[in-house]
Amino acid sequence: MSDDRVFKALADPTRRFLLDLLFARDGRTLTELESELEMSRFGVMKHLRVLEDANLVVTRRSGREKLHFLNPIPIREIHDRWIDKYTEPHTTALLELKAELEDES
Repeated sequence: MSDDRVFKALADPTRRFLLDLLFARDGRTLTELESELEMSRFGVMKHLRVLEDANLVVTRRSGREKLHFLNPIPIREIHDRWIDKYTEPHTTALLELKAELEDES
C-alpha cells in the first residue's frame, strides 16, 4: 500500500474522526457513522472511500448492512517507517541523560 494514500487519508480531520469512532467501537454502519457527523450521507461515503482506498478501513457485509472496521496495520507501518526510526536516537539519548542525572544525585 502506498504511504501517499495513507498520509492523504490521515491529513483530513473528518477522516481522522471517523477512524477514532471505529477505534472506539468497530463494525459500524454508514448510518451510525453519519449520525456522528454534521455532513451529508454522500459526504461521509466519500471520506470512507478515501479511507478504504488507503486500506485504513475494511468493510464486510452482514445481511443488508455494510459494516466498517478499522485496519490499524497501515498506521503501524507509517509509524515504523517514518516515526519510530526518528525518535529512537532521541529517546535513547534522553534515557541516558536521565540515568546520568540520577547517578549524580
